[in-house]
Amino acid sequence: MSSTLVVYLHGFRSSPRSSKAVMTGEAIKALSTLDERVEWYCPQLLASPKASMDLVVKYIEESKHDRLVVIGSSLGGYYTNYLAEKYDCKAVALNPAVRAPKELASHVGMLTSYDTDEPYDFRPEYIDELKSFQVEKITNPGRYFLLAAKGDELLDWREMVDFYKGAEQLVLEGGDHGIADYPAYLPTVLKFINL
Repeated sequence: MSSTLVVYLHGFRSSPRSSKAVMTGEAIKALSTLDERVEWYCPQLLASPKASMDLVVKYIEESKHDRLVVIGSSLGGYYTNYLAEKYDCKAVALNPAVRAPKELASHVGMLTSYDTDEPYDFRPEYIDELKSFQVEKITNPGRYFLLAAKGDELLDWREMVDFYKGAEQLVLEGGDHGIADYPAYLPTVLKFINL
């Protein structure tokens, strides 16, 4: 019996209740069999990047699995790059923030979470924490799959395409940051991670 751990990392100010996280989780859990156990891990990330990565790394290292796959959306895609390089595993990036410290610098301050309206304190020191997880260049493009929307209103798809040069890429003509038509592309994601 082999086992795969699939880690899903949501975006900035988002949660495990985001529609992409829920859809991906349901599809992946449905693929788990007695012979091929698939474990789904989609934690609530914290405002602090360091605390978030400590939480995820601890879980990965304590989990019993033969294979690791990381999927991340937006800021979660930024973390995904870090983890894929650290663990040499397959990775899926959904409209990722490839230069998160630059992209989030203007968001420092008191915010609210999208799903819950709970206060979200994004402190200046978190930008420095983010910098410590910056991947300048992916080492093995064959491990990565990029899903990018040209219609992303928050991030530049061209930067994504350039960052994942040599990786498998699906660039959508329109779309938006949240990838509203994500269900249509989920089978492609599952095929890439080979579950």
